[in-house]
Amino acid sequence: MLGIKRLGLLAALVLVGVAPAAAAQAAAQPSTQDTQYLQAVHQVNLFEITAGDLAQQKGKDQGVKDLGAMLKTDHTQLDQTVQQTASQLGVELPNEPSADQQAVIDQLNNASGAEFDRLWVTSELAGHVQAIQATQTEISQGSEQSVVQLAQTALPTLQTHYDELVALANKLGIPVPQTSASGTPSPGGTGTESPAPGGTGTESPAPGGGTGTESPAPGGGTTEVPAPSES
Repeated sequence: MLGIKRLGLLAALVLVGVAPAAAAQAAAQPSTQDTQYLQAVHQVNLFEITAGDLAQQKGKDQGVKDLGAMLKTDHTQLDQTVQQTASQLGVELPNEPSADQQAVIDQLNNASGAEFDRLWVTSELAGHVQAIQATQTEISQGSEQSVVQLAQTALPTLQTHYDELVALANKLGIPVPQTSASGTPSPGGTGTESPAPGGTGTESPAPGGGTGTESPAPGGGTTEVPAPSES
């Protein structure tokens, strides 16, 4: 009987030790900023994969076709990390582009020739500006280290895409969005001066196509969006 009592006491002590650990794990949830960034950057990737396919299929200029292939490859690889990180943190991801992104995809599907190239480059420029801004916001305001690291890894790729898009736009004579006074979007900007695609809330704009008029989706207003500096 004494042995049984001791075993019961030991079990109770183990449970006491496990309970706080379980509670701490349950409490360690990603912040709203981290969650929204993961969800939004996933939507960006969904959009870019689809847009990359369309560029290869419908692009008139070879540069559009080649850059579309590059964007599809890079965003497919980035999304693998996004999905792994979201799964580890228990964040549910959307399974399709945002409504604004889908509207741009519909426009691309209905365009052809030089009109398609112009629309594709313009929407990609706007989308990448906003994605860069949202990624900078995550780097400066995110609290979950794995998500911040993901953003830090994604930022150089997004900037390279933007630089390639600027070069292609100049080649094709397509206007490039004007830069801000500093030439770069300010990190951590969450207000209307720094719109970012995909954010559905006002506190933490993120890439992927916003739902309001102050947060244009890829292909939205190109003159109101501050662009990153060219490297």
